[in-house]
Amino acid sequence: MAIPETTEADKTTTPGNAEVQEVPVPEVKDDFILLKVKYVALTLRTGTLVGSQNFALNEIHCNRIFRKHIDIPPLFAAGSTVGCDYMGTVVQLGPDVRGDWREGDRIAGVIHGSNKCDLSKGAFAEYALVREGVQMKVPEGLSDADAATTGVAISTVGLTLYYQKLSLPWPGSADAGCWILIYGGSTATGSIAIQCAKLSGCKVVTTYSKKNTPFVKALGADEAFDYNDPSCAKKIRSHTNDYLHFVLDCFGGQPGTTICAEAISSKGGQICSIIPGEEYPRKEDVRRDLLPPYKIIGQAWDFFGSFPATAHNYEFGRMWWAFARELLAEGKVKVHPPRVSEGERGSHRGFG
Repeated sequence: MAIPETTEADKTTTPGNAEVQEVPVPEVKDDFILLKVKYVALTLRTGTLVGSQNFALNEIHCNRIFRKHIDIPPLFAAGSTVGCDYMGTVVQLGPDVRGDWREGDRIAGVIHGSNKCDLSKGAFAEYALVREGVQMKVPEGLSDADAATTGVAISTVGLTLYYQKLSLPWPGSADAGCWILIYGGSTATGSIAIQCAKLSGCKVVTTYSKKNTPFVKALGADEAFDYNDPSCAKKIRSHTNDYLHFVLDCFGGQPGTTICAEAISSKGGQICSIIPGEEYPRKEDVRRDLLPPYKIIGQAWDFFGSFPATAHNYEFGRMWWAFARELLAEGKVKVHPPRVSEGERGSHRGFG
């Protein structure tokens, strides 16, 4: 496949703003893969929106995490490429790529967009660079649009449920037998987290808005509670007999931060959050960890503080992504159903 010298990419300009710019196609080095982007995904409050690359370049303001990257000075980096979730085809392989990749392979995974430490990488572009180990060949039977929803969700579930912090048994390997609250069970990350936690033998409670009750129950949640109910946290603690010690907060913000902290056992517990800057009550007996998906890529990054490159994070990511691909291929885990849309390129502003 002929590779052009330049590509269009969604670049941050000033705080609160980004625009499509023509930039050089990234040079392929080390264990990276150059791909032609076909679809990217945006996580909305109403579900996961998947669009063609043209569409997404004009719609990043919909995504809460991207809005933080663009709006908040500690995260903002002028000239960075936005976007984390994608589906595309392999164009060129770096010299250190280990896997069995071929030109033209359908590929999906996670990219660290808006990274202060590397302004060139991001999904919202015609051509993008991805690190080999945290990608997958799209399984047969999984559509291109569905595959585009997996990057952040798969990575976050691996880090929060199975790596270092909660350390649940891997899906299908043992019966954890513990309670876990997945706050935001109808989100892209929450829906995969519920399915994986059930495969790990957890008893899962989740939160919902009334219209999403059938959806979260179909995922396998043992019980679901309306987060708009003032007694939500009290009901969760009662239902779990005060034995809830693990929480994954997929949403952030109120009322979730209070519900998560108050639902945990009176003996304490641990909250894993994927949203920066959130404060949780009961600090004295509730441990809180921020685990954004970027950690799994194993490169240096800046996210409310500087983090060095970590080889062990990347090796975990390599194992987890290979395992997760099989879960998807075998139908044991299903992706969050996306809403697919098309649109035109453009610049945009106003992320309020």
